[in-house]
Amino acid sequence: MYNANAEISPQIQNRITQLQQLQQQAQALAMQKSQTEIMIKEAEGALNELDKAKPDEVVYKSVGEILIRTDRDSLINDLKERSETLSLRLQSYERQEERLNSRHKELQEQLQNMLSGSNES
Repeated sequence: MYNANAEISPQIQNRITQLQQLQQQAQALAMQKSQTEIMIKEAEGALNELDKAKPDEVVYKSVGEILIRTDRDSLINDLKERSETLSLRLQSYERQEERLNSRHKELQEQLQNMLSGSNES
């Protein structure tokens, strides 16, 4: 068992710091991923509502603080494009998440090996 009173080597301190930084990055990435998922669902919900609307029905889109009248097909195209862009962003976040998880596991193993190695001394 590791002696908590023993002095921690700079290498171990470095690994612990790296693990903490990775955890912070993972938390930030999880928030971004969650926000993107919400935006995708909102865009898909809006598309579903527009599909129910008649082709000649008056529709509006939000631009900042105001609503602007627009044609239904144009709005559908905008929303589809937005949804596709957000889906690509989500895929990117998922790849980043995989890399962070892999690096986290690697650092944990290194730290465990370093700690078990210092126990033998």
